[in-house]
Formats: sequence, C-alpha cells, structure tokens
Amino acid sequence: MLSDWLYVGIFLVIATFLPFVAITLAGILGPKKPNRLKSTIYECGIETVGETWVQFRAQYYIFALVFVVFDVETVLLYPWAVAYNQLGLFAVAEAVLFVLILFAALVYAWRKGALRWF
Repeated sequence: MLSDWLYVGIFLVIATFLPFVAITLAGILGPKKPNRLKSTIYECGIETVGETWVQFRAQYYIFALVFVVFDVETVLLYPWAVAYNQLGLFAVAEAVLFVLILFAALVYAWRKGALRWF
C-alpha cells in the first residue's frame, strides 16, 4: 500500500521539478545575441502603426470563460456517456445533478447578460 503512494509521490516530485529544469536549461543553453531589430515590438510580422494599446471589452473575456466552462462540461460528460450502460442509478443521479448545476450557471450567465456579444 505504501509503495503505491511512493510512486505517486515520486511522480509529483518529478512533475513539479521537470518544468523548472527545462526552463533553466533553455535559459542557459539558448542563444543570446540581442540586437535592436530583435528587441522591436511587432504583431504578426508587421510593424505597429499608431496606438498599440487597444481597450477590449470585458464582455469578450466573460464570454470566453463561459465557453470554457461548458466545453469542460462536455469533456467531463463524455466518459459518463460512453459507460452509461455499466453505471448504476447513483452515477446517473450524479450526472443529472451535474447537468442541473451547469444549467443553473447558464441561466445565471444569461440573466447577467454575459452571453450578449455586442
């Protein structure tokens, strides 16, 4: 039993340590030849003209967050739908409760106007 948790602990240590190692190695081994051209700001390879700071409406951000929430819902419900025939009544009730909570969130976002695009 303890050996199973040992593998999980080793995995967690490696999973947290490895990104730091990769970023550090990239900083050490990466090329360092800065010049004026490389330091210029560009967008899609085109030099910016005029004011580069554009103010975006927060509504677009909220719309994207609502999309991500319901996209994650789809990902979480897919395994449930695949294994529907093997699930008991409790699992079906949990999935229905999950969908009802997300439906309540959709109604809330709709009433707050988060789904208006304009």
